[in-house]
Amino acid sequence: MNRFSIRTRLILILTLILLSGFLTTNIISYTASRKLVRTSIIGDNLPLARDNIYSEIQRDLMRPIFVSSLMANDTFLKDWVIAGEKGLPHITRYLLEVKQQYGFFTSFFISDRTRHYYHFKGLHKIISRDDDHDSWYYEFKAMNVEYDLDVDTDQAQDNRLTIFINHRLTDYAGHFLGVVGVGLNFDMVAGILDSYKEKYDRNVYMVDSQGLIQVHTHREHILKTNIFEQEGIRDIAGNLLGSKDEPSLLEYDKADEHYLTTCRYIKELDWYLLVEQNQTRAMAAVNKTFVKNLLLSLLITLFTILGTILVINYFQKQLEILATRDKLTRAFNRNEFERRYNYLAGMEKRDMLKLSIILFDIDRFKVINDTHGHVFGDAVIRKIADIAREITRENDILVRWGGDEFILLSIGDIEHARTIAQRLKDGISSHDFYSDHNVDSDLTGPVTVSCGIAQHLPEDDLDAFVNRADQALYAAKDRGRNCIVY
Repeated sequence: MNRFSIRTRLILILTLILLSGFLTTNIISYTASRKLVRTSIIGDNLPLARDNIYSEIQRDLMRPIFVSSLMANDTFLKDWVIAGEKGLPHITRYLLEVKQQYGFFTSFFISDRTRHYYHFKGLHKIISRDDDHDSWYYEFKAMNVEYDLDVDTDQAQDNRLTIFINHRLTDYAGHFLGVVGVGLNFDMVAGILDSYKEKYDRNVYMVDSQGLIQVHTHREHILKTNIFEQEGIRDIAGNLLGSKDEPSLLEYDKADEHYLTTCRYIKELDWYLLVEQNQTRAMAAVNKTFVKNLLLSLLITLFTILGTILVINYFQKQLEILATRDKLTRAFNRNEFERRYNYLAGMEKRDMLKLSIILFDIDRFKVINDTHGHVFGDAVIRKIADIAREITRENDILVRWGGDEFILLSIGDIEHARTIAQRLKDGISSHDFYSDHNVDSDLTGPVTVSCGIAQHLPEDDLDAFVNRADQALYAAKDRGRNCIVY
């Protein structure tokens, strides 16, 4: 015996088809979207953002390098130093004009001869090898490079974190005279990086060739954090900073998140620009859309299945009606009568029930049909079925046996069946069938029925049971019709 009905199996199969279809479609779409987003980040968005930021950094940070170069080639400054650095107001005014004209945070000059640290406010101090804060000067002098960038605190400006652009100053013969330059307020530079971060939605920072962070939007990383020591990125740091000729793009994982990192060397600064994209966060929108599509698919599947169940139930009910009931009268047909009889016969043996049937047909129905037409005849049959249903109990079974014949199967003894038959006979004979259809009753007389009743016996099968009722019906016809025989 099958565990599930055909209807249940159909609904399960349809549900599986819909869910499989939606799930397969969503997974394919989700995979394609993730691949498209990743390809777009790697192939277009990240390199484009890196190159744009590189160009903007050159625009924003190359200006102070250019100005410091102008200062290093300024004949006034060279002549003033060669002449013995006479007149502090002259150098102070010069440095102040540079600061104000270009909007820098600071401007300075350090003489190699006197070790004087000149500031736009005046003489700041005399540098010394014994002062750790001045070590940068001696390191820069020893490097023998034209210029260099240094991130440090500015003692002359309340120890504010500053990016210094240091440029070598020489006389006309190329002899070293000192260091001249300008300084950028780190907060301003950090603001530039913040604007890049907001504009391109990427993490942007700069490191030196040893991987030490020089510029970052978060101060705590500056000169303290080295990418060679950081989780995830340390695994690719060597390859990331390995080439100064071609930009690189690598990947790493950190704290369950995947990062795409691209790097470009800035020759003028001798720093590396790093631009990072959190791929996990970039995929969040795709993941969210995938979840929404899944929920929508489940909702569509649910409504489709509910609609299917309603349609199947409706048509199954209609099929059950067609299979078990007579189309004209809506009474049960012979097949359903046999099924219910078998069920009640089994209950009769088990629960000591009594079963009776009333077999009745319409008196002189052929005359009525021939005289007034089949439409009226069908209306009479239909109305008699309605009257029979009205006078019977809910558990009584009305069956159209054939033509104008009906069987009423009732739980009860023969006396109970006789009572029902009497009500049935009286109800039909008292009803005016003709006025319902404007038909002349004088031609055929009132509509009546004859009834034959039989009580079920232990030895009866269905044929014997009905045959005894049929004999009683013939006896009722012989007695003049419109009567009951049992």
